[in-house]
Amino acid sequence: MSLIQKYLSIVLIISIFFGCSMPKIFQVVVNQGNLVDKEMLNKLEVGMTESQVKYVLGTPLITDTFHLNRWDYYTSVAQGTEIYAESKVTLYFHEGKLQKWETDIPEDLEEE
Repeated sequence: MSLIQKYLSIVLIISIFFGCSMPKIFQVVVNQGNLVDKEMLNKLEVGMTESQVKYVLGTPLITDTFHLNRWDYYTSVAQGTEIYAESKVTLYFHEGKLQKWETDIPEDLEEE
């Protein structure tokens, strides 16, 4: 084996070793959707108009084409492939007035 081949093979082995052991590149924390908190949910009242709800919570992330009386607010906080927080709030309207809402935000987080 010539001297150049030895050097190239050493450089290749070192490159592979350090390439696999490099720390992860910085990944940005991404907030997606509507950030809905306890304070916002506490302002909701049955009978509010759609415009009043939009004022309190913002424009819904999802307005279902097939169910116009249902609005979904989805929140996701992730960094790379790791999801730190995920929540969903669903509001139901009847004749333009808020009828009820459902959330999967844990009770202990709502009371903070």
